[in-house]
Amino acid sequence: MGATHLPLPVADVIKTAAVHDWLSRFAECVRAVDYAAARPFWHSDIVVFGTYQELVRGLTAWTETQWDNVWPRTDGFAFDLENTAVLASADGTMATAIAPWTSTGFHPDGTRFERPGRATIVLMCQPDGRWLGVHSHMSLQKGVPQDSHGDRPVKAR
Repeated sequence: MGATHLPLPVADVIKTAAVHDWLSRFAECVRAVDYAAARPFWHSDIVVFGTYQELVRGLTAWTETQWDNVWPRTDGFAFDLENTAVLASADGTMATAIAPWTSTGFHPDGTRFERPGRATIVLMCQPDGRWLGVHSHMSLQKGVPQDSHGDRPVKAR
């Protein structure tokens, strides 16, 4: 006997546009290796999974264990907004972005390679209307080398 399910809570056009804007602005911070500009996008007590850590609690720990190991070593990070799904709670206080992303990695000899992945980001709407990330799980697609050997400077910590 098949189960009956409610439809997915697909975000309306306005919430989808707001989440796409959030993703685009955050991706700009990643490309610029600008931690200071990126921090306001995230809750200070965030809980995340990432390539370098199974479970990280707190924005400071996430910056030290994930951002420092990825952002300066890669280039061209962008979310594929055309293929991003955005789900939202009925009351509009929570949204989830399910997003593929692209970036460029570097082999030890400096040659470039495509470094695609995917992300699930849970966002909470603040009283002032800003979206704040409360969970992120970003991972590389299968077969993509985890290590990248770029050496870009951090713009701002």
